[in-house]
Amino acid sequence: MSASMTAIHKFGATPISCHAWSGSRSELALSHNSKDVTLYNSAGGGWEKTALLDQHDLRVTGIDWAPKTNRIVTCSSDRNAYVWVQGADKQWKHTLVLLRINRAATCVKWSPEENKFAVGSGAKIISVCYYEKDNDWWVAKHIKKPLKSTITSLDWHPNNILLAAGSSDFKVRVYSGFVKEIEPKPSATAWGARMPMGNLMIEFSNSPNGGGWVHDVSFSADGMKLAWVGHDSSISVADASKDMVVMKLRTELLPMLTLTWITPSTLLAAGHNCVPITFNVDPSGTVSLGARLEEDKKQEDGGVSSARTLFQRKDKLGTSEMETKLNTTHQNQISEVRIHSGDKQSVSTVSTCAGDGKLVIWDINSLAGKMKNLRI
Repeated sequence: MSASMTAIHKFGATPISCHAWSGSRSELALSHNSKDVTLYNSAGGGWEKTALLDQHDLRVTGIDWAPKTNRIVTCSSDRNAYVWVQGADKQWKHTLVLLRINRAATCVKWSPEENKFAVGSGAKIISVCYYEKDNDWWVAKHIKKPLKSTITSLDWHPNNILLAAGSSDFKVRVYSGFVKEIEPKPSATAWGARMPMGNLMIEFSNSPNGGGWVHDVSFSADGMKLAWVGHDSSISVADASKDMVVMKLRTELLPMLTLTWITPSTLLAAGHNCVPITFNVDPSGTVSLGARLEEDKKQEDGGVSSARTLFQRKDKLGTSEMETKLNTTHQNQISEVRIHSGDKQSVSTVSTCAGDGKLVIWDINSLAGKMKNLRI
């Protein structure tokens, strides 16, 4: 384990597609790229498997764990979502959510107040779901226009009303997720004042000069900025306090798949580079590269192996000379980064899961000094 991080947790070689933490951070929900969600508890020191949420028929695409109400929501390629509640007997009971979509669900996110959640889908629809007490079920209201393609990511504004969505039509949109049945009329924001359910507040394009799919979106802690990463290896920030000006940085990195704010002026993103990387958002209106969260590790064999070693490796292990070990902790693309301790105002630790079956917890505070000397 590297000294620059809190811990590396291994859950076998099966890829981890998504994960979520309980409010106490002692419990963890993982999907090992399958139709099931496995719950683990770390109370005893190691990770002990405590439950299996196995209602989905196809691969789970999103998990979110509400910290205050201790409810888990899962969504899947089977077009369904389930809300899981732990009973007095410590067993997890499920409730099917009527999403009313005809394509795979792709992502899910609880609102800050935890009284509703949003589900993105391949049906060009966002389902905003809330609990209807009279009928004892979860129902969905649809946001459709002007969506043209699959919803890839979602994030709620701190005011519990606005909802940002990234999609594969190269667009980022901010909608109103106001549900009049369960909450009072919202007050005006810098993103707009008129907020009936599903109203499009603003739309940003990631397509100038090539562009690409939008892989993830994230509101800042104060809700005044919205950041996103695209498949063109770019990172962009829109500032509502400066007439929606968009700061865009096109990097030479591999595409980033996930991001979050870790301070009011710092973003953390990760993806195909297999290591989390920081970006600085300057008040003057620019986004710049920060640092990697780990230094390059030295290759064990000096980088170049002899022909004999390569042949022996291929003969005994079935590995070819083209297969090399990456000099990063993660050996495969990072699929998701989540805040482990702290909030977007000040993050202490973050967790990443990847296609190599590892879950890594990175200590941002202990890295702060080192990161000044690190370069991309």
